Amino acid sequence: MKAVGFWQPGESTSVIEDLSLPHPSMPKGRDLLIRVRAVAVNPRDLKSRRNISPSAGNPVVMGYDASGVVEATGPDVTLFRPGDHVFYAGVLDRQGANAEFQLVDERITGIKPAALSFEAAASVPLTGLTDWEMLFDRLQLSVNGDADQTLLMLGGAGGVPCMAIQLARTLSRVNIIGTASRQESVRAVRGFGAHYVLDHSCALAPQVASLAGLPPITRIFSTYTTPSAWENMAEIIAPQGRIGLIDDPEPLDLRLIKFKSVSVHWEAMFTRPMHVLRTCLNSMIFLTNSHACWIPVSSNLRCWQSMAG
Repeated sequence: MKAVGFWQPGESTSVIEDLSLPHPSMPKGRDLLIRVRAVAVNPRDLKSRRNISPSAGNPVVMGYDASGVVEATGPDVTLFRPGDHVFYAGVLDRQGANAEFQLVDERITGIKPAALSFEAAASVPLTGLTDWEMLFDRLQLSVNGDADQTLLMLGGAGGVPCMAIQLARTLSRVNIIGTASRQESVRAVRGFGAHYVLDHSCALAPQVASLAGLPPITRIFSTYTTPSAWENMAEIIAPQGRIGLIDDPEPLDLRLIKFKSVSVHWEAMFTRPMHVLRTCLNSMIFLTNSHACWIPVSSNLRCWQSMAG
């Protein structure tokens, strides 16, 4: 089968090449053999390309988010049958999705929402699961609740923030502040559902103070935590608030939030047990009825090249 991967990790996209690999064996246990129809590209792919070394003489096939059609099922599979249209986020220790076929455990797989194309569905799992877990598990947003509180989404126009804003706006009543600096980004963040948009290139506290009647900022979701951003967060977060991080910031001065008793929460999707991932994935089918904006990926290699920096 055809695939895309590398034999040696590296910073440059020149390590990525077209591969010809054996067709996967027939599925065993609870595995599904999936004919891949679409894949998405995430920053996680960039990290893997830089850091994962091939083992036992086999190349690394990249790719986590994907959608496709079930070709065959293992003897212990109970949730799917051949012909089912599915989407999933993959795992760290198996062949990735950038191939014609892939073996995937049924417990991390969901039925593709009928209203989404294969391309749109492939853009959902990793980003959507990250957002779902951060918002409703780590930051403890309440479904249909929290109208008396405010969520600050730092960097609202990125892939993770744009879906997080849509999830929070669709499922909760929390007040949402996004941040952006360019006019096109401001328009996008408003389009995703943010009630307010602040300029993150300037101090946030005066901008927050100008929003008359705004409920306290009890939750902050940060995808890019610079030292200045951390100082801004510490200044505007409410006492006993919750800050969620998904990036890899430099060491943070936790003393800035000590006397507010603010808690910090990390989110990494791959720390979840399989059955929990599938439950969350299936719960996101409601997205088909929302006004979500998905960006299909047409060229895997071109997207990798755009993330080369």
